[in-house]
Amino acid sequence: MKVICIKDMIRKDVPIYYRKLYTGVAVIELNNVNNNFRIDFSIEIKPTGAKEINVSFIDAVDYPLIPVTKELKAIIDELDSNLGLPD
Repeated sequence: MKVICIKDMIRKDVPIYYRKLYTGVAVIELNNVNNNFRIDFSIEIKPTGAKEINVSFIDAVDYPLIPVTKELKAIIDELDSNLGLPD
């Protein structure tokens, strides 16, 4: 299992300044085949300054979700830190 990328990301309008909601398509390699899964994810900045990332899958994934979610969160965190997410 390997997360290749997240494509077609769109930021949803949310009036709360410390929460960003996105939708996109995660390209995940499973058994040497690239599969597309629609996802929703959010980035919330807590009052302590900590960043909380939540990922939910719209499409069913035939693989254990914990390692997939963990890798997606790492990629989303990196994209957010490098200003790679859409405004």
